[in-house]
Amino acid sequence: MIPSPDRRLVDADVVRRLIARQFPHWAGLPVRPVATNGWDNQTFHLGDRMSVRLPTAREYALAVDKEHRWLPMFASRMPLPIPVPLAKGVPGEDFAFPWSVYEWIDGEPAGTGAIGDLTGLAAGLAAFLVSLRRIDPVGGPEPGLHNWFRGGPLRIYDSQARRAIEVLDGRVPRDAVTQIWESALEATWDGRPVWFHGDVAAGNLLVRDGALAAVIDFGTCGVGDPACDLAIAWTLLSGASREAFRAGIDVDAGTWARGRGWALWKALITYDADAGAKRVVDEVVRGT
Repeated sequence: MIPSPDRRLVDADVVRRLIARQFPHWAGLPVRPVATNGWDNQTFHLGDRMSVRLPTAREYALAVDKEHRWLPMFASRMPLPIPVPLAKGVPGEDFAFPWSVYEWIDGEPAGTGAIGDLTGLAAGLAAFLVSLRRIDPVGGPEPGLHNWFRGGPLRIYDSQARRAIEVLDGRVPRDAVTQIWESALEATWDGRPVWFHGDVAAGNLLVRDGALAAVIDFGTCGVGDPACDLAIAWTLLSGASREAFRAGIDVDAGTWARGRGWALWKALITYDADAGAKRVVDEVVRGT
């Protein structure tokens, strides 16, 4: 089992000092926390059109150089906006890791009631991920600690998933989830490595005027098996929207089964901490 990182959080005063020392031309801009923060990074507004993104642990900081290298290249090839780094900071002023300044993208996280047409969002997201897979993968980072082995074999989390199934016996349908998990493991991948996002979740999809407006947070991106990007089919989508996503994403049955396994694994290990995990397990069991 991969250990949990030792997260370190900071406040806006630390960010102000970092900006003042390293990027003094921005020192006069106001700094304030964003409304909703993620787990791997803390994000702060810098003025009205920029953001500061700070890894919360050493392991998450491994993604900083990767994002600065690849995201500018991705941006010109994608059908939707993605975050573009403007500057890279170095450790200092009570902060131990490299960090970034990004362009700000307006929008609300999906899943907050802002989606006007979930089926349309699903089709647009599928097109986005297909475009990402078409980018030349040569030189891209293979699965590793920098992205918690997204894009690698699902089997790396086998013991963790089975332990969760044991602990949750009586709260989840043990036989059904075990069968789904084992089917995902059996659907091994031997395809050509492609780019994947790695964390296609509602919080990383921005919606504006009810429609998908941007995809953010590429910290777990890499080159390998794209099945991890399919978990959204069970965590956010259902019914017609899931069908539209599957029709547009253009993957074989084995990749779809592994994507279902990724969704199940995450729901099982977060079952007691995430109020939505039970719904995800239910969707995985009910929806193929």
